[in-house]
Amino acid sequence: MRKAPEMPELNTGSSADIAFLLLIFFLVTTTFDTDKGIIRMLPPIVEKQEKAESKVKERNVFVVLVNSKDQLLVEGELMDIRQLREKTKEFLLNPEDLPNLPEKEEKDIPYFGKVRVSKGVISLQNDRGTSYGKYLEVQNELTAAGNEIKDQIAMQKFNKHFDDLPEDQQNAIKQYVPVMISEAEPKNIGAGKGRK
Repeated sequence: MRKAPEMPELNTGSSADIAFLLLIFFLVTTTFDTDKGIIRMLPPIVEKQEKAESKVKERNVFVVLVNSKDQLLVEGELMDIRQLREKTKEFLLNPEDLPNLPEKEEKDIPYFGKVRVSKGVISLQNDRGTSYGKYLEVQNELTAAGNEIKDQIAMQKFNKHFDDLPEDQQNAIKQYVPVMISEAEPKNIGAGKGRK
């Protein structure tokens, strides 16, 4: 009987090297999505004595709550997200100096001179059950309200958009319309109306 011819063996010595090179190639050339968050400047740490002195009057605080059912409560009343931006602008500007809106104090600001500036603070608080999407939506509306006011004042004063102004003019507008958003630690607000 005749023997079957033997198959020549493949040289697999360099297969590991080739696989390693391919792995390195794909790691180097692949792009990965990066997570992005909200850009926020945290306030400086306040000393205990300063905390006692920095009590804010109730009329100067714009309370925005988002409960566990993603319902928006502004000043204790249910509100549609589409109304939030205009309500926030009205609160921050207080054009008619209404007694239920924030007080104003006189300040000397470059480019504006002596002007009355709002003492208003936006207090944002969400429930532990609030969805991240709703939280971002509320954040975006509050930030957009402040940005629209700054842009409006920039156009009136300098005839340019806020982003096109030099830094010193932008800083003057930020002093003229300070947009302070205070975020409290999430709590169990629940689904009911009213403040806790």
